[in-house]
Amino acid sequence: MLHWLGYQLLEIYGPFRLLKSHLFLIGFGTTLATGLTWFLLPKFWNWLPSDQGRLYAVGANQSLGKPVGAGVIFIPIFILTCLLVLPIDLRFLEILAVILLVMLEGYLDDRKPTGLNEYQLGIMDLGLALVGAIILCQFQPMQIWLPVIKLDILIPVWIFIPFGTALIWLTTNATNCTDGVDGLSSSLSSISFMYLGSVLYGILGHQGISEYLLVPYYPDGTGWATLSFVMSGCLIGYLWHNAPPSSVLMGDAGSRPIGFLMGILILASGNPFLIIVVSGVILVNGATGLLKLFLLRFFKIGIFKKVRYPLHDYVRHEMGWSNPQVLVRFVLLQIVLTPLLLLFLFKVR
Repeated sequence: MLHWLGYQLLEIYGPFRLLKSHLFLIGFGTTLATGLTWFLLPKFWNWLPSDQGRLYAVGANQSLGKPVGAGVIFIPIFILTCLLVLPIDLRFLEILAVILLVMLEGYLDDRKPTGLNEYQLGIMDLGLALVGAIILCQFQPMQIWLPVIKLDILIPVWIFIPFGTALIWLTTNATNCTDGVDGLSSSLSSISFMYLGSVLYGILGHQGISEYLLVPYYPDGTGWATLSFVMSGCLIGYLWHNAPPSSVLMGDAGSRPIGFLMGILILASGNPFLIIVVSGVILVNGATGLLKLFLLRFFKIGIFKKVRYPLHDYVRHEMGWSNPQVLVRFVLLQIVLTPLLLLFLFKVR
């Protein structure tokens, strides 16, 4: 909205040209989302349901009774802020609408004392991931680029939609599984969104730099970057209240839409391997447990039998790490590994 307004007001007053700057709008949107989330969360969290604990989770009693489902507060802030600073584009509006549906799905799970059935959640996640993949490709072939290979590849719709659906489903559930230690999921996710936003804006959304690094140029990269940075702003505002010991928990209403958006942005970047680069710790922490459960339940194949999942439960239960140690060490791993992997992804190519 502000981007469009900048063009309308430019002739009235010169400084309104700032509203045409994507960088200004990203900075404004990120700051606004951070401030609103920080300010409004304490105003509304008494209306949220109370956490009932998780079966078999390490330290689950520490969360009992705390307000849960904070995503139902900061996800609408994210959506409204994006509507304010995003360029007008139907795909962005459709993605924001699906993110709202993912939040509602998660909030239903947060409100129910025993939570929704895992198969119900899995099927709903799959359906919403399918919608997200369809919105991204618009039933058109998608261009992707891969590490080491210079040539871009055009992926047919019939391959992209199932693959994209699986990737979005994976990031949704891996992020949800990581939400078990105060500040962990939100810290790792905010780092991922900052790196994703930087790649989408500074490389893929910049014609000169993308040409130099032999990667495709995406004119809508700045729009996707805006989504990424605004979400990181919401997470920073949330982290102020979720830092150990936390006052509020995001619940499924927060973790699921965060993971959904992460999957969408990875696909929008055109390189599915970015899931390893920007979300490697989230993937190892949450997704390996999903793989273990899937193989055991459906194929009776047991792997990692001595490893407890999510991985943050294993290091707390078996290695004696405290919650702050888990948080700091996992975050350090993500901060150090991502730049190294980005260097490999772009410069080696």
